[in-house]
Amino acid sequence: MNRRALLHRALALGALAALPGCDYENPQNPDLADDFLHAMSWFNDRVQQALFNPHTLAPTFSPDQITQPPRFNAFYDISDAPVVDPATYQLELGGQISDKTPWTLQKLRTLRQESQITRLTCVEGWRVIGQWSGIRLADFLRRTGADTTCRYVSFKCADGYYSSIDMESALHPQTILALDFLGAPLTPPFGAPVRLRIPTKLGFKNPKSVTYLAVGNVYTGGYWEDQGYNWFSGS
Repeated sequence: MNRRALLHRALALGALAALPGCDYENPQNPDLADDFLHAMSWFNDRVQQALFNPHTLAPTFSPDQITQPPRFNAFYDISDAPVVDPATYQLELGGQISDKTPWTLQKLRTLRQESQITRLTCVEGWRVIGQWSGIRLADFLRRTGADTTCRYVSFKCADGYYSSIDMESALHPQTILALDFLGAPLTPPFGAPVRLRIPTKLGFKNPKSVTYLAVGNVYTGGYWEDQGYNWFSGS
């Protein structure tokens, strides 16, 4: 058994052993279960972050393994996907970035593009394989003078979604600002005009229609994370 599998089993057994001690009905400790679950979630995040190797690549696949048709997923219906005009789009920058000049889609396309065929794993249990192309986030951060010693990179989106990732994951070579999907510009349901594609994390850590990117040391949470999902959420 590898150390990751062993650790997962140990954590599961530890959680099961502790749960019987939670007094869910004690009126003097109404938040005991919540406190325990938050503590376990925090612990899981720290363990996942400690196990993360920034030099280990996520699996890649061949074109014939791409999932067809592609699967849409969001916290809204496909008909409600935001439509952002690519002609007027600007990626706003904030936080510890020296050059905060907004980037147009046209300017983003002048940077070197990377392509990958990787798997997106949803927290709900399903998986799909797709082909994404875009700019390495590490290259973009260095190009804009971002302080890569900071802890977090955060994102805000046109659909109201928001998320944040750790800097090590942001600098991973497969983490990109995707502009294309399946060989064509992103469409609204799949995150047009720019989305984060990070195959080392679960799907909800891949925000769509990104309009704002910031670097800093203040934890900004995320749409699902603030509702109890694990923040690190490696896949």
